[in-house]
Amino acid sequence: HSVFLHHAILESGMDVGIVNAHEMLALSEVEPEIKTGCDNLVFNKTPDATDVMLELTKKEKERLEALKNGGGAMEVKQTSWRDLDVTKRLEHALINGISQYVDQDVEEARQQAEKPLHIIEGPLMDGMNIIGDLFGAGKMFLPQVIKSARVMKKAVAYLIPFMEEEKREKLIAEGKNPEDFDENDDSNFAGKVLMATVKGDVHDIGKNIVAVVLGCNNYKVYDIGVMCSCELILEKAKEYNVDVIGLSGLITPSLDEMVVVAKEMSKGGFKQPLLIGGATTSKMHTAVKVSPNYFTLEHPVIHVLDASRSVTVVSSLLGENKEDYVTDIMEEYEEMREDYYAGLEDRYFLTFDQAKEQKLVIDFDAVPPAPAPNKLGVTVIDNVSLEDVVPYIDWNPFFQTWELRGRY
Repeated sequence: HSVFLHHAILESGMDVGIVNAHEMLALSEVEPEIKTGCDNLVFNKTPDATDVMLELTKKEKERLEALKNGGGAMEVKQTSWRDLDVTKRLEHALINGISQYVDQDVEEARQQAEKPLHIIEGPLMDGMNIIGDLFGAGKMFLPQVIKSARVMKKAVAYLIPFMEEEKREKLIAEGKNPEDFDENDDSNFAGKVLMATVKGDVHDIGKNIVAVVLGCNNYKVYDIGVMCSCELILEKAKEYNVDVIGLSGLITPSLDEMVVVAKEMSKGGFKQPLLIGGATTSKMHTAVKVSPNYFTLEHPVIHVLDASRSVTVVSSLLGENKEDYVTDIMEEYEEMREDYYAGLEDRYFLTFDQAKEQKLVIDFDAVPPAPAPNKLGVTVIDNVSLEDVVPYIDWNPFFQTWELRGRY
């Protein structure tokens, strides 16, 4: 901020800005290494400016943590995470965007796993789920997510040849010649799925992982890429005669584009189930905004939380128990919509004059201020039983976390 404001004010004619003066540094106070990194980032001087800044930020955070814990300027052990077991190392590498050791860690995990796919569905997916949670909570930002995505891509790319070989060996075990396997013969597959990142969005790591996972489970996947317009998605769905259509997106505008695709699918008389996935998507958005435009028992709209759930969802949609599966989801989405709109009904707004009439009136003579505490700091109250506290606990957050639907 200091570097940006310095150049913006002195060189680019910036007139007004709102800043937290307490948090601001004078340019002279910024350390040379960090100043150079900031200059490179603000002016886009080097291709690795973002990565360098993320690394500097990490070091600064570790330094501040050390100071907070009374360790002074102690040196933080840089490779301590390498002492963890391989699954935790892979998770750590993903979350922190470290690609240095990926190939050797993936190989070690592959030696321990029954199938290469289990590594994707296990530690790699666990790491991506944590990243999704951090991103959703605002604790991780897009450059960091993209850096993590590169690590995931590298890990999956390492595993793909092993999964292809496993597929080949399976055909041989079934008495089939792998050379005779016809990719264009639909009878060789459990189903056909079209995957696309919607218009305006270039992020594809989640979509690519879904494609790999479905492919390993004998589904034929047509991945038509990123920045896909609604017209292209529908055109390719017809051309390939797919059984399921999956839409992916990371940025917020993608949510609106998914609604557009659902509406156009309804207008065009499409019958394929529509799957929605991506970091900014949610079950609530799917239920409230997307689903009403297309959802029927024949062609539902379903939010897929992560790639590991994709096989279960697709197999349920193409299996014998599709109607029961879709009915359960339809009821769940209807309930979520009711809750959402009920929450909107509870909101009412006063006029500006009415709001002024209800302003807080401070009268310390009528209502004296709270007395000063007996002492400063923490006071431990250990004479209250848990049974006395239970009636005051709001259980809603717990039930939401445990995914138990309803009002409590």
